[in-house]
Amino acid sequence: MRALRQATLAGPDDLHLVTDVPVPAPGPGEILVRVTAAGVNFADVMQGHGTYGGGPRAPYLAGFEAAGEVVALGDGVAGPPVGARVVGAGPGAFAEYVAMPAVSAVRVPPGWADEQALGLVLNWATALAALKPLGRVGAGETVVIHAAAGGVGQAAVRLAKHYGATVIGAAAREKHGVVRALGADHVLDRADIAAGVLELTAGAGADLVLESAGGSAFAAGLAATRRVTGRVVVYGLASGEAAVTNADLVFRYPIQLIGLHIGVLAQSAPHVFAWLTGELRALIAAGVYPPGAPAVHDLADGPKVLAQLAAGSTTGKLALRP
Repeated sequence: MRALRQATLAGPDDLHLVTDVPVPAPGPGEILVRVTAAGVNFADVMQGHGTYGGGPRAPYLAGFEAAGEVVALGDGVAGPPVGARVVGAGPGAFAEYVAMPAVSAVRVPPGWADEQALGLVLNWATALAALKPLGRVGAGETVVIHAAAGGVGQAAVRLAKHYGATVIGAAAREKHGVVRALGADHVLDRADIAAGVLELTAGAGADLVLESAGGSAFAAGLAATRRVTGRVVVYGLASGEAAVTNADLVFRYPIQLIGLHIGVLAQSAPHVFAWLTGELRALIAAGVYPPGAPAVHDLADGPKVLAQLAAGSTTGKLALRP
């Protein structure tokens, strides 16, 4: 089958299309999916540089999010059945076939094309987890969303507005129009987060900050958070690692700091993940979560797409078609 192989940890420059990869066999608890669309995520960029915690060692087949048709079941799998259209996560998704855990595969919503469901179990589930069970957002609260023009960011803007929050999005200036069109009340440049949020909140700070930028933006997000009752949910580090000490949390930033990895959440708190999928189905039925509109590229263009994502020049969800 065709697939994208990451030969070394040199990033997209050493990601190559290969055509002689054996089709995987589903293991116990897994399903085999014929991929019709694979989602591209910033974690793919991090894995390609060896900076993703617990990521694969090179060489490896890249990608981990896919939608398509179930074509085989591993031992112990009762469903989804062969022929079902699903979206889920499994290693080596930038390929014509991928094996993934059956328990985390979700049916493609009725009436949606497969590529329109990309992001359901990753981007939208992450945004919802950050806002509700972890971030505990309430109507009338102020939410700051880093990388608001990205896949998780766009979902978070829509959801936060649905739950009655005032939304402050942070994005590169050329992406401000995209974030406003999603319903954000205010949009700030990434460099202006701390001062901008404090000005907009009369010095009080935001009730909830969704932090995925990392680097210097991490401290800016902490500084922009309401003291004592404010929450920061961290689910990414696009600009690199950032440190916070116990002294910081006591004296400089006395706020509530929460970590989120949707894969760990699904495994360690399956009841929370079940709530997320149920709530997402309700949001789809209510029209709050519309069908996705990813920019779809050929599998062979994967290295170029990942390089653009790494450079911050993309907007919204990206996908590859095998």
